[in-house]
Amino acid sequence: MAVNIMEQLFIKFITNQATSHEIDALTEWLEANTANQKVFNDFVKINYTVDYALHTFDLDAAKKKLLQTIKQERSMFFKSRVQSYLKYAAVLLVFISAFYLYQKNGGLVADDPVLLNEKEQLITLQSDNGSIQVINPDNIKNVTDKSGKIIGKQDKNKIVYSGEIDEQHLLYNTINVPNGKRFELILSDGTNVHLNSGTSLRYPVRFIKGENRQVFLDGEAFFDVTKDPRHPFLVSSADMNVKVLGTKFNVTSYVKDAKTSAVLVEGKVAASDHLNKEEVILKPGNRAYFGDKQLSVEAVDVRKYVAWVSGELMFIDDSFGVITNKLERKFNVDIVNKYAELNNIVVTATFKGENIEQVLRTFQTYKDFNYTIKNKVVTITKP
Repeated sequence: MAVNIMEQLFIKFITNQATSHEIDALTEWLEANTANQKVFNDFVKINYTVDYALHTFDLDAAKKKLLQTIKQERSMFFKSRVQSYLKYAAVLLVFISAFYLYQKNGGLVADDPVLLNEKEQLITLQSDNGSIQVINPDNIKNVTDKSGKIIGKQDKNKIVYSGEIDEQHLLYNTINVPNGKRFELILSDGTNVHLNSGTSLRYPVRFIKGENRQVFLDGEAFFDVTKDPRHPFLVSSADMNVKVLGTKFNVTSYVKDAKTSAVLVEGKVAASDHLNKEEVILKPGNRAYFGDKQLSVEAVDVRKYVAWVSGELMFIDDSFGVITNKLERKFNVDIVNKYAELNNIVVTATFKGENIEQVLRTFQTYKDFNYTIKNKVVTITKP
């Protein structure tokens, strides 16, 4: 069987959607040689890694699924003992591999590169039919829909979508960018989107004539929108909508930060909140933010809000509490601050290329503190 066909069969089996004929085909394929079994086992590990990255792995649910699958197999199919054994073994392999990796990820040590690689979160792309694929930033390949039609191309850390698809209804993709990584999209209308760490964006594979160009953001993104007066571009987030015709702006909507904001770099946008339905018009250099259940506008230095697009961390009179949230996303770490007085310091600094320890040592010049790093957890204590 072709590799892509087998991958589809793996997914159907793991998600409990395979028919009896497909299970038989998988059984015969596994019996053929040990190399096939290794391919299947590697796929299971990747599948678990994706689940871990999306925080969807549930050990109790995995056990329940295992028991249900075995029960269904016994009642529906009466095959040879060898085939039955292989079917149950395949299901057990899914469970055992996931459980094994789950246990190892729960006890990582910082100086073990093999274990750190297993814990590393991955960029994933979810298609409109729910299937998920891992995006390797080193690859150059075509991006296809569920029928195999080419809808775009991945060029390493960027996906460029084609505008030549003949669809009469909206089909969505969702890109998930974990902490410690960034990604770039060129949407079908030519709009350029930079995605920051810890961000998810749901967007149409192709925009439809006569309808708004609407995308859904959870996290932070910088948009350089292609002008199209007949089709306004709309960014929807947890608390706010940002509507534009063609412009450059940054939207931040992290749940942990408790504030949704939009910063206008160029052009003109209208920002509105979901709660009060209030709308404000932004000029370049303005920031609209939703906090304390109301929408407000202020003048800001836009460099601070868009520096991340070029890989920089820029802080201008920022509190240590805000800074730690950004550091967690940038370096894919958890920060536990046990020194409450640090929250009172205000920092102005710019970093590019420094690692987490170099950044922390810079902050120590503002106010002395101790820190340790273990298992990707930074613990800060009083000196």
